Amino acid sequence: GIEFDYCCCHAAFALRDAGFEAIMVNCNPETVSTDYDTSDRLYFEPLTSEDVLEIVRAEQASGELVGVIVQFGGQTPLKLADALEKAGIPILGTSPDMIDLAEDRDRFQKLLHKLGLSQPKNGIAYSVEQARLVAGELGFPLVVRPSYVLGGRAMQIIHDESMLQTYLLDTVPGLVPEDIKQKYPNDKTGQINTLLGKNPLLFDTYLSGAIEVDVDCLCDGTSTFVSGIMEHIEEAGIHSGDSACSLPVHSLPSDLVDELERQTAALARALNVGGLMNVQYAIKDGTVYVLEVNPRASRTVPFVAKTIGRSIAKIAARIMAGEKLEDAFAHYGAMPDPRRPGHIAVKEAVFPFARFPGVDILLGPEMRSTGEVMGLDRDFALAFAKSQLGAGVDLPRAGTLFVSVRDEDKKGILPAVKRLAGQGFKVMATSGTARFLAENGVVAEKINKVLEGRPHIEDAIRNRQVQIVFNTTDGQKAVSDSKSLRRATLMQKVPYYTTLSGAAAVAEAIAALRAGSLEVRPLQEYFA
Repeated sequence: GIEFDYCCCHAAFALRDAGFEAIMVNCNPETVSTDYDTSDRLYFEPLTSEDVLEIVRAEQASGELVGVIVQFGGQTPLKLADALEKAGIPILGTSPDMIDLAEDRDRFQKLLHKLGLSQPKNGIAYSVEQARLVAGELGFPLVVRPSYVLGGRAMQIIHDESMLQTYLLDTVPGLVPEDIKQKYPNDKTGQINTLLGKNPLLFDTYLSGAIEVDVDCLCDGTSTFVSGIMEHIEEAGIHSGDSACSLPVHSLPSDLVDELERQTAALARALNVGGLMNVQYAIKDGTVYVLEVNPRASRTVPFVAKTIGRSIAKIAARIMAGEKLEDAFAHYGAMPDPRRPGHIAVKEAVFPFARFPGVDILLGPEMRSTGEVMGLDRDFALAFAKSQLGAGVDLPRAGTLFVSVRDEDKKGILPAVKRLAGQGFKVMATSGTARFLAENGVVAEKINKVLEGRPHIEDAIRNRQVQIVFNTTDGQKAVSDSKSLRRATLMQKVPYYTTLSGAAAVAEAIAALRAGSLEVRPLQEYFA
């Protein structure tokens, strides 16, 4: 991804400034890190252990090799750390053993227990039968994913037994490599069990309605600087690459932010992190749960760097080269306070759905976005509005809001609907939601679901009678039934929000837009 390309470039620049020769290994021609002037030498080769070891040997033959950095290119180079260490090549930054600890379920769970940190109840399945047993022990809903996958591939939220059966017999077989298929040509279960024997399924209890938080930090093994605490606008369960987020946080109390900083520093020290680390948390009912720790650069590094005005990738590279945290920071200015930068930034994902109209736009644990934008302002609502505009979503100032939400979301959606109704929006809803809204003082015009016959909501959207949609679904049938509705909103370019937190943010942003216009300022002015 371009975020990791950014990290690689800035790391190379910092190392060259520090007096080292920076050597880049990359096989992607669509990157800036493969430009002729980014590094001292570029090897345009695949990121496999065999190719990288040959490059290392060639470099060792022509001079002293200080070490190899695997932290900046995402998950792919991280997987090379073990092979490089076994070949006697020094790994700069976090050690391969600590990288493995963060990725190994059993070892990581023991570390969390030792530190007194919480994580969602979880389990591991090495076969189809064990998957059913683990699901039975944990209970639904569950987040299920194959181990060692990128971008949340084949990761799903499973709500019931039938969804689990579909996942095991329809989704998992798509991950089986050809050599295993040839070994068990007529035995689907045998294929799946062989795959899971080496790459098990990971099960986590799904924390419904939890707030997800991303934290990036720098560490030199002892000192830690928390460079950014980002509150996701979508609830936990949406892939972090697809979720909008704000820096600093916009709704979390300061005592929770203190606790996030404490837990992050404890994890960084325990893993003896040298350079960057990313931690994903979920907060439910005031309790902080550790979801995942990545001892490497994350996709949020460029966003954090632009928000706080410091290149944390450059600082991380200098730490890996042997400098202490404070000394590395000194090259790029004083340490800022990421909790009070004087402005607020909102990162929003950009999706390719307009080019693929047949694809369902419903978000989940599997990453769908192909880019991101950043909205910056002194106020959260305006920063969010800018992020939507940058992502190609033109928020309406007036018109009709369509609402259709599952029963457990009806109470939660009410403040956002009331806020837009108070701004003059007309409200349209399906029967159950319309009845609930009427009971709570909001007048809503009832309209049919697609399956209830015409005139229905899809007709209204195609006739441009709806300007914004709030819709949440639950269960496979409901998701399938509302797919044509989501496709209609995409074709008509109607803003569509599928989470309560997203609806609340957009209601706030529309109110701010109606109160005044957007102010455009250069990035540098925010740090003046």
